Formats: sequence, structure tokens, C-alpha cells
Amino acid sequence: MDIDFSADEQAFREEVRAFLREQLPAQFAQRIAQGKRLSKEHQVQWMRTLNRQGWLAPGWPVEHGGTDWSAVKKHIFEEECFAAGAPKVVSFGLKMVAPVLIKFGTPQQQARFLPRILTCEDWWCQGYSEPGAGSDLASLKTRAVRDGDHYVINGQKTWTTLAHFADWMFCLVRTDPQAQQQRGISFVLLDMRTPGITVRPIITLDGEHEVNEVFFDNVRVPVANLVGEENQGWTCAKYLLTHERTSIGGIAHNKALLNRLKQIASQELRDGRPLLEDPLFRGQIAEVEMQLMAAQMSSLRTLAAARDGAAAGAQSSFLKIRGTEIRQALTYLMSKAVGPYAMPFIEEELGYDQAPLLHSAYSSAATYQYLDARKASIYGGANEIQKNIIAKMILEL
Repeated sequence: MDIDFSADEQAFREEVRAFLREQLPAQFAQRIAQGKRLSKEHQVQWMRTLNRQGWLAPGWPVEHGGTDWSAVKKHIFEEECFAAGAPKVVSFGLKMVAPVLIKFGTPQQQARFLPRILTCEDWWCQGYSEPGAGSDLASLKTRAVRDGDHYVINGQKTWTTLAHFADWMFCLVRTDPQAQQQRGISFVLLDMRTPGITVRPIITLDGEHEVNEVFFDNVRVPVANLVGEENQGWTCAKYLLTHERTSIGGIAHNKALLNRLKQIASQELRDGRPLLEDPLFRGQIAEVEMQLMAAQMSSLRTLAAARDGAAAGAQSSFLKIRGTEIRQALTYLMSKAVGPYAMPFIEEELGYDQAPLLHSAYSSAATYQYLDARKASIYGGANEIQKNIIAKMILEL
């Protein structure tokens, strides 16, 4: 196993850095550093910039508009994008439903949907979780009944990220209530403008509207929008979740957070001493940095194995667990470093001109990222479930 970057891979890193210097708008990186969300329009602008470069969908086959990058080059690209403060591309279309369509979709479905994902003409959301069916996803109850050349869908989905922006949803529905749970599920594509679909906002702890409830009341969906075979949607679901969990691990994201944490802790406080000089706090940073280095080494081993043709398997669950735990630790330390200025909405009372640099540059980011990271160990399959997967696949228990 060789986990060192080759000369070609190092040259590719420099190419990515040059592209980011030239093409990444400074205002985008600045807003992200301050913990502010980009608008849909700004996200589309960046994704179209990547698409013009041919770099929007590195995980896709070349014949569908992807690159011929190795797993290692994909890792390098992601690492450099996070380091530069580039927006994270919206993954539901590019990294979730697209791989499923490429693997299980019909040629007609691929021709219809894949080009519009690349051009950002269609935004997607994920219809998986339901009230009472989150970690135990196979117990979902949203029902789809065949009526001629349509399915009639009734039920509810929850925690549906960006459903209020989405044009389409990829959705798990129960098409055979008598079958074993995993065998009675189908994977269908829904036009969010279809009559009978209602989207209601869920306001999260950080005050943001990112997730939603979605209700289906006699929603008619063409059978042509079924992906794969009827009642075999669990196969699509597992394939998609493997891709999602690997990306949730977020080694590159965590490295960017660590660098930002060190920047915060190295600034002078009111007593003139940087927090980084405090032995206890410096030890806490060192501990989480060592955990991140170990997780990165595991990620590089996975990439080296992928370069040799091996599948991620249970490693995606391991990376998801460690990556989300490290992210939570980093955002906790970031909030601790900012101190009272991490309190939500304090800027409305103080104003940036009355607050020290520590607040104006980082407090919003610390608050948002700390709150947002709490859910990372749950979505994509709760970490407790991932531990069961690891035990079953590796320890053979």
C-alpha cells in the first residue's frame, strides 16, 4: 500500500489551487468564514463555474460528464476547495441521486435528469426519513399504490433538507406492505410541483430554515419515474447511503475547521495573551488534531485501496463516525475560544464596530457551526447504527 502522493497528484493539487485563486469569488469565501449561508443563486453560480471547468461531478463516469480522476485526485480536489473557503456543492443531485441513476436508472432517466443536474436546472432533495423511521429507515410507512401507469403516494417525510428550493425529490416509498420491510420498498422520483405535495419549514436551533416536513396527499407519480425494480428500492437506498456516509466523514472539512480554530486561538485576548498559550486549551487542540490525523490516515488507506479497485465497505461507516465526532469536538473548541461572543445574535446588540476582531471575524461561524454539527452524528445513519454495521461486517458478530 502506497499512501504518498505521486508527482502527478502533486501537480494536480497546484492546478486546483491556481483555479481557485482565479475563479473563487472572495465574497463567497468571506461569507463562509463568517458562518453565513450563501443564497441559492450564489451556490448555483459557483456550481456552474465548476461545470464550465468540467469539475462539478468528479465522481461521475466521463461519458455522463464526469472526470477520469482517481479517488486520490477527488480527495485532493475536495481538500483544496475547503482550504480555500469554496462553497460546498449541494450533494443531493450530484453525489446522491446521480450515482443511483448511473447505476440503476434507465437510459431514458439518465438522459433526462443527469444533464440538468450538471447545469443546475434541477435541484434535488432526499425523501428518506419519516416520523418514527429515521435510523430505522426500513420501517418507513409512506405508501405508494399502483394505479395504471401511476403510483398514488400518501404519507410524510421529515428533516428534508432544502425541500423548499427543490424541483425534484428522490423518495423511498412502501409499495408492498406485506413483504419483509426491506423488500417492500421502492425508489421513485417526484416532481415537487406535483399537486398534493405540501412543504412546511422546520426552524432549527440556529434559527435557520434548512430542513422541512413534506406531506403527500394522493400524489400521482408516473411509474416511469421508478428507479430499478419495484420493491427493490432498498438496494438503491443502501448504494446511495454508502456514497453519502463517505462524504459526511469530511476529512477536508475538518482540516479547514482545525486551521480556523488555530487562527482564533492565536489572536490576542483582552489580557494580551492568546488562548493558544493556555496549556490546557492547547492540549485539547492537540488531542483533536491527533484524532484527525489518524482519521486522515484511515481515509488515505481507503483511497489507496480504492486506487487498487477495492470497495469502501464498512470503512465508510467508520469514517462517518470519526469524522462527525471530530467535527463536533472542533466546533465545541471554536465556540469555547470565541467565548461570550459566540452567543447567538450578539452582533445585533453590539454591532461589529464595538466588538473586537475576535468577534467580528469568527463569532457567527463558531455559533452556526457548533449548532449545525450537533446533527452530524445522526444524519446519514446514526453513529450508533454505523457501529452495528461495523460489528456485523468486520467483527462478524
